[in-house]
Amino acid sequence: MASMRDIKRRKSSIQSTQQITKAMKLTSTVKLQKARAKAEQSKPYFDFMYETVHAMLAKSGNINHPYLQVKEEGKTAIVVITSNRGLAGGYNSNIIKLVTGFEIPKKQLVLYTVGSKGRDALQRKGYEISKDYSDIVENPEYTDAGVISKDLLDAFEKGEIKEIYLAYTFFKNTVSHEPRRIKLLPVEMDKDAMERDHVPMNYEPEEEEALDMIIPKYITSIVYGALMQAVASENGARMQAMDSATSNAEEMIDNLSLLYNRARQGSITQELTEIIAGAEAIS
Repeated sequence: MASMRDIKRRKSSIQSTQQITKAMKLTSTVKLQKARAKAEQSKPYFDFMYETVHAMLAKSGNINHPYLQVKEEGKTAIVVITSNRGLAGGYNSNIIKLVTGFEIPKKQLVLYTVGSKGRDALQRKGYEISKDYSDIVENPEYTDAGVISKDLLDAFEKGEIKEIYLAYTFFKNTVSHEPRRIKLLPVEMDKDAMERDHVPMNYEPEEEEALDMIIPKYITSIVYGALMQAVASENGARMQAMDSATSNAEEMIDNLSLLYNRARQGSITQELTEIIAGAEAIS
């Protein structure tokens, strides 16, 4: 059995750790409230944007536009959204698994990373990092999503990449966060919707010019929406992880307190036994 001094030292160390995890939980709770409000406020707009673009394309028939054409040459790009900090349970590792489990070989992939945890882990695994935007992940703005969208579309138009995916964590609620991977380009049109919607779509100006304006806004909106969802999910995951760590620390402290009391009781019993034995020897 460990000595009383060792038990007391370990208990003190765990108590210090518990204070840290408790403070981190409170901080994450405050951040979650703000991030959740932003995610919930922005979600209806981005859902409507997604549905509108797809409904519009379904009514447009076969449009010969670069953003809608499947290319043979070029790599596949994935925008990977993780965090700059750990201690968030499986938040970062789930997105990393989503990328590494992709059916496309890593040699044919190029990554645009948001969050140093995902960037560093995937770089160690041999994935190509084209650009990194980890400085924006703490407090993303719509203009930041615009920068990412522009870089992606420039590479797409130059033929450097042939399709674009987005890997992020969808915020369902405080305790439920779902890793998702969606395709951004080429825009995939719903064949069922195209068959249902026979009313043609007329463009003013021409369809190519209209799509040149609409698709970049569509990509920016989806990326920004994913950033908002990811920030809320990160803080929710960290709050859960720190709550679990605090509870585990409390359990360990209780067990150590029990061990300390047993060791103390044993020490007192031993001292009494020695005193009695000494007294009997004298008599």
